[in-house]
Amino acid sequence: MAEAAAKRRGRGGGGVAARRAERTARRIEPAPRLTRAIPDYALLDDAALELIEANAERVLEEIGVAFVDNPVALARWKEAGADVTGERVRIPRGLARQLCATAPAAFVQEARNPANSVVIGGRDLVLAPVYGPPFIRDAEGGRRYATLADFRTLVKLGYMSKWVHHSGGTLCEPTDVPVNKRHLDMLLAHMTLSDKPFMGSVTEPSRAADTVEMARILFGADFVDRNAVVTSLININSPLTFDAVMMGALETYAAAGQASIVSPFIVGGAMAPVSVLGTLTQVLAEVLAGIAYAQLVRPGAPVIFGAFVTSIDMNSGAPTFGTPEASQILYGAGQLARRLGIPFRSGGALCGSKLPDAQAAYETASTLNAALLGGVNFMLHACGWLEGGLVTSFEKFVMDADHLGALHKFAAGVATDANAQALDALREVGPGGHFLGCAHTKANYRSAFWRSELFDYKPYETWEEEGARDTQAMATERVARLLGDYEAPAIDPATREALEDYVARRKAAEPDAFV
Repeated sequence: MAEAAAKRRGRGGGGVAARRAERTARRIEPAPRLTRAIPDYALLDDAALELIEANAERVLEEIGVAFVDNPVALARWKEAGADVTGERVRIPRGLARQLCATAPAAFVQEARNPANSVVIGGRDLVLAPVYGPPFIRDAEGGRRYATLADFRTLVKLGYMSKWVHHSGGTLCEPTDVPVNKRHLDMLLAHMTLSDKPFMGSVTEPSRAADTVEMARILFGADFVDRNAVVTSLININSPLTFDAVMMGALETYAAAGQASIVSPFIVGGAMAPVSVLGTLTQVLAEVLAGIAYAQLVRPGAPVIFGAFVTSIDMNSGAPTFGTPEASQILYGAGQLARRLGIPFRSGGALCGSKLPDAQAAYETASTLNAALLGGVNFMLHACGWLEGGLVTSFEKFVMDADHLGALHKFAAGVATDANAQALDALREVGPGGHFLGCAHTKANYRSAFWRSELFDYKPYETWEEEGARDTQAMATERVARLLGDYEAPAIDPATREALEDYVARRKAAEPDAFV
């Protein structure tokens, strides 16, 4: 059925019915490509980076990493030349880095709408929404367990958000759907309610296989075999442990030529040393082992160097966000990723606040700015994150998505052409005048300054007459407006039917499980 649908459709969901629907559908302006014209911030000098690299090699060779419940992985490592004792893999100095050399420095993740395909690597920054929270918060219902309806709402908001390049993955955990089947509903939502790139399931190897099969229905099997159409998040059980579930998903995606983010999940002081250099050593050792393993499965498989690191509040034990140490680790990890020649993932709209309030804004801005300056290529959690990743907030989703426009503006750098020099404006106005009505201002005022589509800049009296709304209230209105304007992107009816049939058959094949 997938092959037949692909032949009817061609690349990217065509077909007569789809083309007719596309002509009549409301046009959504694609997020502009964010390519940095600014330098990356270099926190560490070459001596410090070389020290971290040498220490990471020592960790891999002397301490090793554990590949748990995965005899296939242990066999691969032994054949590659590693010292395997039980489940402990000690990797000789230089071997992991040698294996990593086959990973691409950049790759394209294709979207079913080619205008929304993204480059991951180089000078590009791809912005993807929040990932993983089991709870939802909105102004009307407060904090509650997430549902499939909430998940679909978030896919729509991501599709409608101009500055968000990627549909993401587990935008929230829909707890009203069985654990063993919810990935099917989430994938179907990404594939039909949006035409931006999306992420695959990693919670069980068979669910990764479902992702690949559904992608083959959506894009055509031949196209998927030749192109990256899925990115997945493979978390390492820090410290230095690779479990069979995540590695099984990595094996599935790598074998299919699909992309994986190999990402340590570290709370500093609990899952890594309290020092910046010690944490960076562990991050690099874990990433080297994970990326090298992906290349053992399939040389050339696209991968991303991940670094998700927070510090810990030593009084309460709670993770903290937006801290100086977390930014230092991000900057250092970015430098290590670039020296390795692998795309880099980190950052996001991270915060520990329970509400989209001042704490959330400060912590979010700190992390977003660090990610921009630190050379991140794929930013997960770019919008919607709240309460340390336990909550996805509709209001914060649109607040963060709006602020991502400022990152686009800053990344563009400063122009130096004749128009930017503005000498004609200075001549026209001269001493004591003003620039509001001069020709240069009239020609440039629409694009000269970034302007929020959410914040209030009205005079006090007007603001008060309109209800004295705070930012959260305005975000609630924006959520409603975006959803009111939403129209699903066109998709070939045969492709949709094939996807829905696959989901129905897979759901019917096993009983529901909620644990």
